[in-house]
Amino acid sequence: MLFRDRCDAGQQLAARLGFLKRDPGVIVLGIPRGGVVVAAQVAYALGALLDIFLAHKIGAPFNPELAIGALTSSGEVLLDELLIDELRLSQKEIALEVERERKEMERRLALFRKGRAALDVTGKTIVLVDDGVATGSTVLASLRSLRKQSPARLILAVPVGPAETIARLAVECDQAIVLDTPEPFWAVGRFYMRFDQTPDDEVVSLLDGAASRLEKST
Repeated sequence: MLFRDRCDAGQQLAARLGFLKRDPGVIVLGIPRGGVVVAAQVAYALGALLDIFLAHKIGAPFNPELAIGALTSSGEVLLDELLIDELRLSQKEIALEVERERKEMERRLALFRKGRAALDVTGKTIVLVDDGVATGSTVLASLRSLRKQSPARLILAVPVGPAETIARLAVECDQAIVLDTPEPFWAVGRFYMRFDQTPDDEVVSLLDGAASRLEKST
């Protein structure tokens, strides 16, 4: 399967999620930045609320690309204790990395939300959306964090991802919806005709539009 762009992928996902249409308890959460474009199409088609959910990788002090854990936009820190022990990292080193990611996350949340509070997911049907998964590490952290906030139902919806990763993520949610699990997988962008980097201002515009629709409906 090849998607034209993220909007096309979102529209196709929305068709698979049609059973949620007009359910007032649905909240669609997009993972910035590209996932928000997909999520916006889903939320619009379902008549659902739209928000963002961030999960930042916490890198090792000597190698930022080596993930020792993740920080989520709900403030939760998830650490790989086995890897931390193996690397013999001190609590001070870990705290410095966590604080660095926390400041960046606060900056991005302020930029994207413009002072709007996060939507309360307790007792709601949550649809977590990204533009695709590869390793699935940030999605995994997001699902685990969201589960602790007691949603009524937790659904993962992505256009594409490797079957092994999807199977691992499926046990962390109530339902996983994926449009394609091609093998070999390569990279998410391989399955889009257009996969440009999503700018911050596009994310802001999509969230502003969703907030405006909510105000008009209330």
